[in-house]
Amino acid sequence: MIEVMIVVTIMAVLAAVVIQRTILCTSDAKQSTLKHNIHILETQLQLYRAAHVAEFPTIQNNSLPQLTQSTNVAGQTGPAGADYPLGPYVIDLPPNPFDDSNTVTAVEKKGAAPARVVGNLGGWQYDQATGAVWPNHGEYYSKSSKASPVR
Repeated sequence: MIEVMIVVTIMAVLAAVVIQRTILCTSDAKQSTLKHNIHILETQLQLYRAAHVAEFPTIQNNSLPQLTQSTNVAGQTGPAGADYPLGPYVIDLPPNPFDDSNTVTAVEKKGAAPARVVGNLGGWQYDQATGAVWPNHGEYYSKSSKASPVR
């Protein structure tokens, strides 16, 4: 009976260590994915800006359709062809790995890094003035004292 108790205790300690490691790995994977997705978004926003008279795309219905559809130089969307030769820059906006949402919300103050979540949609906060993107998720803002793009 004592041998069984020792084995069960050892198994419980090992399980606790494995679970803790798994949680840390999941968090690291989310952070890595977050950095990658922000990089993808900001790179494509800069490409869009280069082709569209130094203008960034605008938020429409909590999305950036000018990145996911064909556009003309003025930024109007339409069917791919001679009238709308530019884009799309991404097939779908990448999701925020913390909430799996790819919705886009404008920052509260243009030109300044957000300090908190805006609205309840999750996804991304986007500054049309600078092309900067931040996660719109409470876990991001609770862990950092200053919201700056994750790099």
